[in-house]
Amino acid sequence: MSIIFGPVPSRRFGLSLGIDLSPEHKACNFDCLYCELEPAKPVDHIPNPPSVEKVVKEVEEALQRFLDVEVITITANGEPTLYPHLDELIDELNKIKQDKKLLILSNASRIHEPQIQKVLAKLDIVKLSLDCATQRCFKRLDRPLKSISLEQIIQGMEQFRRVYPGLLVIEVLVVKGINDKREEFARLGQVLRRIKPDRVDVGTIDRPPAYNVEPVSYERLFELSRELHGLPVTIVSRHFGQNYFTNLSKEEILDLLAHRPLTQEDIAYLFDKQSQAMVRELEREMKIKKIKVGNVEFIEKSSA
Repeated sequence: MSIIFGPVPSRRFGLSLGIDLSPEHKACNFDCLYCELEPAKPVDHIPNPPSVEKVVKEVEEALQRFLDVEVITITANGEPTLYPHLDELIDELNKIKQDKKLLILSNASRIHEPQIQKVLAKLDIVKLSLDCATQRCFKRLDRPLKSISLEQIIQGMEQFRRVYPGLLVIEVLVVKGINDKREEFARLGQVLRRIKPDRVDVGTIDRPPAYNVEPVSYERLFELSRELHGLPVTIVSRHFGQNYFTNLSKEEILDLLAHRPLTQEDIAYLFDKQSQAMVRELEREMKIKKIKVGNVEFIEKSSA
């Protein structure tokens, strides 16, 4: 699987070029119920990680091709802060990013570590997850390695905010019956007001999850977000607002769908007519399949 995927239209950050630092296997120290990836036992390292040179080379090639990219997103089939060469990689990406923003999507599991704080402080945007304010909810929903403490994560976020001058975004993902209680959100509000993020993104499941869990309604997200008073809260919407008309090959489409299932709406916003025709061909060839999450239909790569 390729290290680079996309571009994809991000609801929160614009047209994003993804970097997968664990392209061969899922490598995460969480096993979240809502994860888009297959269930897997939490681990504390990325096996056989790609070299910095290989990652940078692929990014350079992609930037020459996709001129409209707004954000370069460091992510992984799991947790990107487990990548052993992250410090060196961020330094190299900052040299070649041009006018693009450099972003990381992290579960915040290592944010209490001084070295990780130092590394992430070099980024333009840091997005950290915080789904719960209580250890019981955290263990039930995010299913971390036993050594990971929610209180340690929260303290680490507070410390990082004091030293980080860039855009700090905290994401809260709500799952029906688990962290969708007012009491949990009232506690989250207390914690987030201490952290002082630039933005809080509140969303719910909108892609096929690893486990049999369900989203909540937009109306419920709105009700819960009222507990986060005094904070800059965004309720995540699927509407992107503009078309990108990206041209991808069949192989690139399959690689993108392996990383991120898309809706027909996503495809209409993202792909040009030729690429949309290729999607239909891939469906006829049974290389992709449709799956429903609630009342939303997604297209993903077939496992066969």
